[in-house]
Amino acid sequence: MEYSVVGVRFRPAGKIYYFDPGDLPIERNDFVIVETARGIEYGQVVIGKKAVTESEVVLPLKQVIRIAKSQDADVVEENKRRAREAMKVFREKVAHHKLEMKLVDAEYTFDRNKLIFYFTAEGRVDFRELVRDLAAVFRVRIELRQIGVRDEAKMLGGIGPCGRLLCCSTWMGEFDPVSIRMAKDQSLSLNPTKISGLCGRLMCCLKFENDSYQEQGAVV
Repeated sequence: MEYSVVGVRFRPAGKIYYFDPGDLPIERNDFVIVETARGIEYGQVVIGKKAVTESEVVLPLKQVIRIAKSQDADVVEENKRRAREAMKVFREKVAHHKLEMKLVDAEYTFDRNKLIFYFTAEGRVDFRELVRDLAAVFRVRIELRQIGVRDEAKMLGGIGPCGRLLCCSTWMGEFDPVSIRMAKDQSLSLNPTKISGLCGRLMCCLKFENDSYQEQGAVV
């Protein structure tokens, strides 16, 4: 069985999620309002209408609520402004509770029913009291999400050793596994400082040409 879908992103270089366009005249690069597990969200259509098989999507598909209006973009900008202010309060509360955690980013869902904070930490953090404090201040649902160093680099962006903007923050939707074997197969230096990205992990670009090197090795 085939389904008609559109692919939507909620962040630059973010993961693509499929939605049912219904009868809406949705085109690639349009902005749409959809319902997600987090709530009502505003995203950009990066894959226009196409047919996919049941194995390519997660069912049941949610239908696009509507095509976004110009006023919706204003709501998104206001949400970003409020999220920046919320980050200041978050840091104050973290200091008050003496928690070992580093705030990376914050965002409101489009409908402002949920405020999400992204942070990094060395280990597990008991932030129950922090969540209660934040909920009392902002009076919305609070979610704290611990992320890894690769996700941190993706959110913050930067310049890679090659002199270009980070692949993960400009076009990579998801991270592929990268191993030291890939560097060996490509006859690269195994010095960690030379094959690691800004995140401190092995550079994602080691994966890009790895298949070609493996094919050449098999032929030889």
